[in-house]
Amino acid sequence: MADSLALRPAQARILEYTGGRLGVSAVPGSGKTFILSLLAARLVERLAATGSLDDREVLVVTLTNSAVENFRARIDQFIRSRGLLPGVGYRVRTLHGLAHDIVRERPALVGLSEEFDIVDERTQAEIRWEAVVHYLRAHPDTFEFYLKPEQIGNIRRDRAWLQDADEIAGAVIRTAKELRADPATLWARLAQQAGSWPLLEFGLQVYADYQRSLHMRGSLDFDDLIALALQALETDEHFLARLQRRWPYVLEDEAQDSSALQERMLSLLTGAHGNWVRVGDPNQAIHTTFTSADPRFLRRFVERRDVVALPLPNSGRSARTILELANFLARWSREEHPVLPEELALSPPEIQPTDPGDPQPNPEPGPVGVHLHPHPFSPQEELQAVVTSLRRWLPDHPDWTVAALVPDNQRGFALVEALSRARIPFDDSLLRTDAETRSTAAALATVLLYLSRPEASTHLRRLWLEVWWPRRGPAPEEAPESAPVESLPEPVERLGKALGQLRGPEAFLYPGLHGDWLDGLAWLDEFPGFRETVERFRRDLRRWTQATVLPVDELILTVGNDLFRRSADLALAHSIAVLLAKRAREQPHLRLPDLAQELRAIAQNRRRVLGFHDEEGGFEPTPGRVTVATMHAAKGLEWDRVYLLSVNAYSFPSGADGDEYRGERWYVRDRLNLVAEAIAQVEQLHMGTLDDYVEGEATREARRAVAAERLRLLYVGITRARRDLIVLYNTGRHTGPRAQGPALAFQALHGYGCRRGEAVG
Repeated sequence: MADSLALRPAQARILEYTGGRLGVSAVPGSGKTFILSLLAARLVERLAATGSLDDREVLVVTLTNSAVENFRARIDQFIRSRGLLPGVGYRVRTLHGLAHDIVRERPALVGLSEEFDIVDERTQAEIRWEAVVHYLRAHPDTFEFYLKPEQIGNIRRDRAWLQDADEIAGAVIRTAKELRADPATLWARLAQQAGSWPLLEFGLQVYADYQRSLHMRGSLDFDDLIALALQALETDEHFLARLQRRWPYVLEDEAQDSSALQERMLSLLTGAHGNWVRVGDPNQAIHTTFTSADPRFLRRFVERRDVVALPLPNSGRSARTILELANFLARWSREEHPVLPEELALSPPEIQPTDPGDPQPNPEPGPVGVHLHPHPFSPQEELQAVVTSLRRWLPDHPDWTVAALVPDNQRGFALVEALSRARIPFDDSLLRTDAETRSTAAALATVLLYLSRPEASTHLRRLWLEVWWPRRGPAPEEAPESAPVESLPEPVERLGKALGQLRGPEAFLYPGLHGDWLDGLAWLDEFPGFRETVERFRRDLRRWTQATVLPVDELILTVGNDLFRRSADLALAHSIAVLLAKRAREQPHLRLPDLAQELRAIAQNRRRVLGFHDEEGGFEPTPGRVTVATMHAAKGLEWDRVYLLSVNAYSFPSGADGDEYRGERWYVRDRLNLVAEAIAQVEQLHMGTLDDYVEGEATREARRAVAAERLRLLYVGITRARRDLIVLYNTGRHTGPRAQGPALAFQALHGYGCRRGEAVG
């Protein structure tokens, strides 16, 4: 039973919550998911004791789809132990999933039709890239003002420059949407400014073209969802009141990654009853650079007078020596860092070990404990040092888990190659995104979306172009294995356009007394065999449509058996079928459109594809096999031994002007960060005037922001280790005066270790 669980004092205080605003600062390994799930179950029980759960739910909001699965499994476990029905009385959503629920319920409130669609990240990127390339072809001199004179002729031929321009455009679009500023309004304000503003002119034109393309598709992107959900809540007070009654308690996980719009949305939803619990760790906010997330929102919430602040300070994850190192890093950042202001430093509470008798006692240190290697390596020497250490260590520790964590994917791939050459077993699934797996899941999501709304011609067009044709177009007996998908581009595109304009898809699927819609497309016969291909498409659609009366798992298997030829894709289709069947059992009220959106959300997971397990935590490290991952991907995980690589001044800059920063390109004058400058210009313009904009200030602020986030990333890396922690740095790709030294934080940690006798292991 849940009540028999052994709780730490800090956890027990949180479970005393019955209402109001509560802010919880949770240190790494403190069991925040466990305690938030248990609190949700108790609040469901509280609601059940006061009446029916038919129209009331505890709302749990979290950051990723994998976390949604984790919470559902845990809450169901606690609810069953309390004699309640699983899947009833609560809802777990990502912030974007919640926004989608709100907009989908009343699309007319925000000027949308019932058929609106949400484009995935790949489509967003394609639309934006096309707009960027089109603009720069028409205006090749756009950025000459910002280039070093000697680079003006060279950079236009460099694809890397186009990618950088695309990043600038993405930052302008994201910032404008966070400010809820449309392109026309910003253009009108820019017209009133004196002088030339090439960054803004470029960014706003791409923004306008991007929005126009979305509008023509009848689509939204993820950033639109939050803004439109907020608009719906602000527009109709009766709609807002109904949602407030539906969700009398709102529990927010990972609140350190909240943005201003997200905070505003949850503030409105809790405005009537004030029952809002926000849990997070500002020191683990590692996705903030040039995004709308900011850990200061959670910090300010916790400091409000109307908020009860309770910490979760105890962690049994790591040995005390590792906890003390993490705590020192936090204190040093607040008290001794020469550049960062206190508001950007790591914040309290410090991590406290567990008390005697705790069910998760802190482990004893391993044979190394904490080791900060004081000598510089070249990049290749660093890899070899890790390989040599692992080759010596692994045979003696077959039951230990181990990870090598890197600051970026490129370094991770280099380590994977070194491990492979040394024949050391490794797992790089956290490092790589399985594009084929994601593609398979997205294909099934597109089919379900069509079957849930067959009257939407846009869904039919996408199904033909993005799913059926690439997999089923040239039948094996009709085309050789080497035949490219683009072997018949003209008829494929023409049919896609015709399907997108079709009103009443039943005229295509089931021709009636008035003839066959295909007969009106005489051009089909201009391409030998193409009409027969389209007929096969129609037969598949009919079979899938008829299968919608089956349980969702049988429907998925029917579609998968038609679509896929590879055994790996068929196996994934089976996993998806099991997952959706489980969801349908847990929440019987879900219908095909809901399940379609569930699958689409999983397929678009921004972090990684988890393989659609129904296990609680997704990834589980395997003893004896080296996990290679970025420090970003390692958040929420733990290993007995952890190597942290490349902790140099380039990967972890201090914020000082003398350091090098990834966002400052070699061809840009005065070391300007053009992404940061563009964001600052949009923000100033939104306030009405650019008179207060000073070139270079945003770049300096960006340096401090990057330094603060990388400091948090180092903190995350340190707190992944349970028993052994080894930290190394390399000198980078340059030698001589440009060789990278150790990060400033590394030097501070090494000095601390020397004082404690822990720097040599």
